[in-house]
Amino acid sequence: MKIRVLGSAAGGGSPQWNCNCNNCFRLRNKTLHGQPRTQSSIAVSTDNTNWLLLNASPDIRTQLEAFPESWPKEGVRDTGIKAIMLIDSQIDHCTGLLILREGKPLQVYCSEMVKQDLTSGFPIFTMLEHYCTVQYHAIPVDGQYFEIPELKDLRFSTHALKSKAPPYSPHRYDPHEGDNVGVMIEQRSTGKKVFYSPGLGEIEPHVMAALTEADCVLVDGTFWTNDEMCTQGISDKKAREIGHLPQSGEGGMMEVLNSLGEKRKILIHINNTNPILDESSAQRKQLEAVGIEVAYDGMEIMV
Repeated sequence: MKIRVLGSAAGGGSPQWNCNCNNCFRLRNKTLHGQPRTQSSIAVSTDNTNWLLLNASPDIRTQLEAFPESWPKEGVRDTGIKAIMLIDSQIDHCTGLLILREGKPLQVYCSEMVKQDLTSGFPIFTMLEHYCTVQYHAIPVDGQYFEIPELKDLRFSTHALKSKAPPYSPHRYDPHEGDNVGVMIEQRSTGKKVFYSPGLGEIEPHVMAALTEADCVLVDGTFWTNDEMCTQGISDKKAREIGHLPQSGEGGMMEVLNSLGEKRKILIHINNTNPILDESSAQRKQLEAVGIEVAYDGMEIMV
């Protein structure tokens, strides 16, 4: 199984267009030991030809142009992207669908709650009916396995996560299972599994089971500390309040990943304020010391 990291940053990317935080300032001025990042999205395949896109970020056009395996190969209009799975209905994970409107109907797999958001509060599906149209496929959110016909040798299961729906969702303050999911990707022929969850605010028992079962975990790396945006004067909201488990501190993501033993552990969806974006930072060295990797745009993962 091959995974291509198309984008590794949280919403806004890095540097964020209107941000002058320490990281963004230094990245623009080429004094940060790090690299620019687009907004979070990955692609997965077993044959290097037919790909599933997981999340369609606003940066999707740039990401696909940097990804030759997705380029058209047959006929006038073609793509290696055979299907799309959305883990939630957040702007940074679904707006890219509008960029993909110039083709055949989009095969979109998501929960019923995500479908509701994208036909009401943020009606992308409705808008696309005037262009390529969307062929919607409901996915279970209780761990049942399902298949995507275009992706041979793969099967998937999704796990409902505790999270808030986007601000524009009709049920923003009325959480439902399926507002946000983590995805287990399994290659049938090898039995290898990857758990993907770029938004993870709480390690529920079924989440811990998935993390333990997977051979590779690609999970939420948004913030280093719970009060990261508060201390930088950006927001009064803390990481856990907006559905992201910080890496540091008691019960943080680093502690969770350290408990998993020998397997590949990779952080993705990294906010522009996070000090781990500086490859020479003490925080980055802490991760490296315990074998935790930080995803970057263009990273390729073989499992």
